[in-house]
Amino acid sequence: MSLEFFIALRYLRAQRKGLFAMVTTSIGVLGVTVGVAALITTLSVMNGFQEDIQKKVIGAQAHLTIHGIASRRDLAEAAALAAADPEVAATAPFVLGQAILTYRGRSLGIVLKGLDPEQEFRVNDLAKTLREGSWEALKAETPSGEKSGRQPPPGIVLGEELARQIGAWTGEEVVLVSPQSVATPLGLLPKMQKFRVAGLLHTGYYEYDSTTGYSELSAAARFFGAEAGATGLGARLRDLGASEKAGRRLQLALGPGRTVRTYSQMNKTLFAALKLEKAVMFIILTLIILVASLNIASTLILRSVEKTRDIGLLKALGAGPSRIRRIFLAEGFLIGGAGVGMGLGLGLLLCWVIRRYPIVELPPDIYYLSEVPVSVQIPDVLAVAGLGLALSLLATLYPASRAARVDPVEAIHYG
Repeated sequence: MSLEFFIALRYLRAQRKGLFAMVTTSIGVLGVTVGVAALITTLSVMNGFQEDIQKKVIGAQAHLTIHGIASRRDLAEAAALAAADPEVAATAPFVLGQAILTYRGRSLGIVLKGLDPEQEFRVNDLAKTLREGSWEALKAETPSGEKSGRQPPPGIVLGEELARQIGAWTGEEVVLVSPQSVATPLGLLPKMQKFRVAGLLHTGYYEYDSTTGYSELSAAARFFGAEAGATGLGARLRDLGASEKAGRRLQLALGPGRTVRTYSQMNKTLFAALKLEKAVMFIILTLIILVASLNIASTLILRSVEKTRDIGLLKALGAGPSRIRRIFLAEGFLIGGAGVGMGLGLGLLLCWVIRRYPIVELPPDIYYLSEVPVSVQIPDVLAVAGLGLALSLLATLYPASRAARVDPVEAIHYG
C-alpha cells in the first residue's frame, strides 16, 4: 500500500470532534450509492422496455423489406438478389395496401397485408401470435366448380385491438373498401369486397394490433389489383445486427427503382424516442451523483482545514505538494469508490428483485405487459461505475489543490 493511501485511510478512520466527520463522510458515500443504484436500475428497466418493444416489432415484421415491385419480373429478380446475399436466410412476398374496414355501420382505416403463411412464417413470428382461429382458414374456399351454394368470401385475420374497436369477431363477415375506383356502367365506384374473419392475433404492439389485417396473398393481390401478385418482399437475416449493411448491399444491387428498408428505418421514430428517453434519464440521474460529489468536496475541504497542522508537519518532513495532493485524491477516491461499489450492489439487487418479484404491476391493456422488464447490460454498468468514480475525483481536485498550497510554517505555528 502506498503512503498516500495509508494516510488517507488513517484520516477516514480517525475520530474527529464528535460524530460530525462520520456523518459528513457517510452522507457523501450514501449520496453516491443512491445515485449509482438509481442510475443502474433506471437504465436496466429502460433497456428491458426497449428490448421487449424491439422483440415485438421484429416478431411482426421482416428484418428487411423490399418495396416498389411492379411486375412478376421485378419480383423474381428481387427474390434472386435477396437469396444471393450471404446474410439473407429466408424471403417471403407480400401485398401491402390501405383500405377501409366496415362492419355494421362502423368504419376504420386499416393496413391490409396479403401473405403466404408458409413463406411468411419463415421471416417473422406471426405464427406465434394467433389467439383465435387459424391461418389455414385464409385459404379455405369452396371449389370453383361447385354450384350448390355461393362461394364463401376470403378470410382475414385481424388484430385483437382492431377487432375490439370495430366489434367484429371470428366467423363474422366484414367489408373492405379499396381507395382505388372501379369502372362500372354507373361510373367510377369504390371497390368493395367481403372478407370473413378467420382469426384474431395479438402481437403485443398496439400499432399493429389496432391497424392491421392479414389476408391470403392472392386475395389481397386481387383486391388491390397487384399484377405482379405482390408489391414487396420481406427478408429474414441470419444476424439482426447486420441489417443496415445488408440493406445497403441490396439497395445497390436492386437499383433506384426499388426501395430497401430495415426494421429500424420503418420504426425510426419509435426507436429514436426510446434512445432519447434513455439519454435524458441518464443525464437527470447523473445529477444525483453530482450532488453527492459536491458533498464529498465539502467533506474534504473541512478535513483539509482540520488537518492543517498535520499537512504542515508532512511538508516539514519532506512531503511535496504533489504528495499532499495525492493524499486527498486518494481519500476522495476511497469515499467515491465505496459509494460506487455499494451503489452497484444495491442497483443489481434492485434489478433482481424487480425481475424476480412483480412489485410493480402494469395494466396489460395499456402496456401489453404485466411486469416491468429488466435487462442489465454490462456496458451500462461499467459506464455508471466510471462516471461515479470520475465525478468523485473531479470533486476532489479543489480540496486537494487547496491542501497542497498550505504553507508549512504557518500551518505548524497557527494550526
